[in-house]
Amino acid sequence: MSGETKEVLGNNYVQNDVIINRLIDKMTLFDDNLMSLVFGQNIETTELLLRVIMERDIKVIDVRGQDELKNPVIGGRCITLDVHAIDVDGRHIDIEVQINAEGSHVRRARYHSSMMDARMLKEGQEFKEIKDSYVIFIYDHDKFRKGLPFYHIQRRVDETGEAFGDGSHIIYVNGRYEGNDDIGRMMRDFHQCRPEQIKSEALSKAVAYYKEKEGRGAMSEAVRKYAMEYAKEYAKEYGEEQRREGMKNGIQTGRRTEIFLSVQDGDYSVNRGAEKLGMSVDEFEKSMSEAGYRVPELV
Repeated sequence: MSGETKEVLGNNYVQNDVIINRLIDKMTLFDDNLMSLVFGQNIETTELLLRVIMERDIKVIDVRGQDELKNPVIGGRCITLDVHAIDVDGRHIDIEVQINAEGSHVRRARYHSSMMDARMLKEGQEFKEIKDSYVIFIYDHDKFRKGLPFYHIQRRVDETGEAFGDGSHIIYVNGRYEGNDDIGRMMRDFHQCRPEQIKSEALSKAVAYYKEKEGRGAMSEAVRKYAMEYAKEYAKEYGEEQRREGMKNGIQTGRRTEIFLSVQDGDYSVNRGAEKLGMSVDEFEKSMSEAGYRVPELV
């Protein structure tokens, strides 16, 4: 853990590890940290996802997670692709997951597309040599609120309605779609935080690797970086939970003390005290004695 991360997370490193592990346990494939690892380093899972979304067989030859595309203009905005894949025909595919609506402006897709296009041609190549590009946004909500599984965006000639055919494709996936088909099953898998609940064997295995096995360390490191921005929120949530738990324990302790004193002073019988605490008589006597109170039967 970097010193900067320690400063954000505070001095209680044990508590920090609890927070990190709880974050990982709660993550689904709609979290770009987990999604980038599961797909960005695994051609098999990426091909599976693309076959479902693009509805055809596709052969991926290269895939990278969290691939940064730098803007050549000084001060220009750079982007980081959650998953950047290239298929056997040279087509570039950007796959993004999005939970909140703040990052879902339609011009974001245009920008992502342009940043990929700008890297496809080398000096001297003709424009007709540029390969097709796909920007795929998998939203945790229905972007266009029409209940459809997909929304395909392409340029068209207004006067004729014909496709412009420039090779630029944008696809929005409705993460809330629950149809009994491939994309419906895939989206249900995306919402699962536990590997054993994921129906796709390939996805279940990949998620389990990063949540339960050797890849847990890589996942933890990714989450620590993520925690730089969000740790305070989760620490606050964890602290509030601990406070509630402490209050609950305090109430329970106070209740026991009250009953132990009542039995010690003869106001309650041992049987009555055990009944009030939902314990057997033997358990009650042992607990009362260990807490330092006089058990009448033992006096």
